[in-house]
Amino acid sequence: MSANNECISPLTNLSEDEQFFYDTVKDFAKEKVQPLVREMDDEGTMNNNIIKQLFEMGLMGIEIPEKYGGAETSFFMSILAIEAISTVDPSVAVVVDVQNTLVNNAFLRWGSDHLKEKYLPFLANEKIGAYALSETGSGSDAFALAAKAEDKGDYYLLTGQKMWITNANEADIFIIFANVNPELGYKGITAFIVEKDFEGFSVGKKEDKLGIRASSTCELILENCKVPKENVLGEVGKGYKVAIETLNEGRIGIGAQMIGLAQGSFDYGLNFSKERIQFGKPISEFQGLQFQIAQAATELEGARLMVYNAARMKDCGMNFIKQAAMAKLFSSQLAQKIASLMVEVMGGNGFTKEFPVEKFYRDSKIGTIYEGTSNMQLQTIAKLLLKS
Repeated sequence: MSANNECISPLTNLSEDEQFFYDTVKDFAKEKVQPLVREMDDEGTMNNNIIKQLFEMGLMGIEIPEKYGGAETSFFMSILAIEAISTVDPSVAVVVDVQNTLVNNAFLRWGSDHLKEKYLPFLANEKIGAYALSETGSGSDAFALAAKAEDKGDYYLLTGQKMWITNANEADIFIIFANVNPELGYKGITAFIVEKDFEGFSVGKKEDKLGIRASSTCELILENCKVPKENVLGEVGKGYKVAIETLNEGRIGIGAQMIGLAQGSFDYGLNFSKERIQFGKPISEFQGLQFQIAQAATELEGARLMVYNAARMKDCGMNFIKQAAMAKLFSSQLAQKIASLMVEVMGGNGFTKEFPVEKFYRDSKIGTIYEGTSNMQLQTIAKLLLKS
């Protein structure tokens, strides 16, 4: 399905093809991922066979053109895949998310023909990518990064350290941001394509996290990392545009992850409420709980429409920045709210690792932090409103 088919109305319901795709991915998550969720969470490791199956299903190159081995469908389809997997395990979903909404999108928009021909077939079929912007002193203030790139004629030497990089432990291809001229501030920032085996590059400490534990989050170490000049992504000194515009798209992906997470926890808690007997009847028959469930379902539907709307706007070539910020803000806040509610609905059971809602609750917190904190989304929304 081409992206043009999505341009009729940003808020249309799913087409037959879209619904089939969503259901297929969700079935895969239930059959193949769900049996491994607890083990992967406990060990803090992504199962290699799951990664292999993600590639086999074409979920790692959803927008990549067929000539490079991709599925050549729409951004919206990436969003559906992220949502569907997140109903079972947001850790696996973020692997798909970063690959499609950040790494692949950056190559498709900013990569030279040479870089596309060299790397997109690998990203579509066998190699994971990672997106390395953050540093210890550069989080919300993304352009305060300290990593440097020194021009050596035929190549650059990158020095510095990147922090909290998703997929870093499994990735072979990295988009790394460094400054070629710190005196120019953000106008010196440049995006580089770095391979895992490049001289001077290494993956450092793996973080021991609260949630999405199977998804690796690591530091990257650049010690005179030698990068060919042809591996500049976009223009020298224009890395800030690559970073900003790619993250705008990525925020829709996080929104999809959060609504999937919320749906997964909601479904489990709802089913439990129909089976849990107290005072002679299922707790779902108590009006106090019914009202909470109804409120949660209504807000979740609203969050889903916000995410879908932003994704369709992106596919249609519309300005979606405000909608993406709103979708990420609201869906990440709601994911925490619904996951917390479902822990309470399940009572003591919900507080144990025997049931999945406690994991959904832990996983939900990251949504308000990565790819732009909630405060940064509020700032973006406010600026755009005040400009209009």
